Amino acid sequence: MEDIGDVIDAAGVAVIVVGMLISTGGAVIELRRHETGIYRHFRQQLGRTILLGLELLVVGDIVRTVAAQPTLISVAILAIIVLIRTFLSFSLEIELTGYWPWQRKAAQPPLE
Repeated sequence: MEDIGDVIDAAGVAVIVVGMLISTGGAVIELRRHETGIYRHFRQQLGRTILLGLELLVVGDIVRTVAAQPTLISVAILAIIVLIRTFLSFSLEIELTGYWPWQRKAAQPPLE
């Protein structure tokens, strides 16, 4: 199970790296076309990529902790990691949309 957790972590990192490259490439193309709103669009794409990568990293941590022999210390460490990553996810969501994740549906239409 440790190996599965490592694979999921690697997938999370790969999502972030590939998403960053795609976002940057898209921004360069938009810049060459002299389009407007490039920075905002780039930030939104990159933020969504980071959110997805963070979710995969949390899953990897959960798989490793639950599948192994869960001890009080390993569960406490997992809880701290999940809290930190959840805080980062909420911060990114607010930065991208201006709303808490549970307010978005009522406050604005879904993103693209």
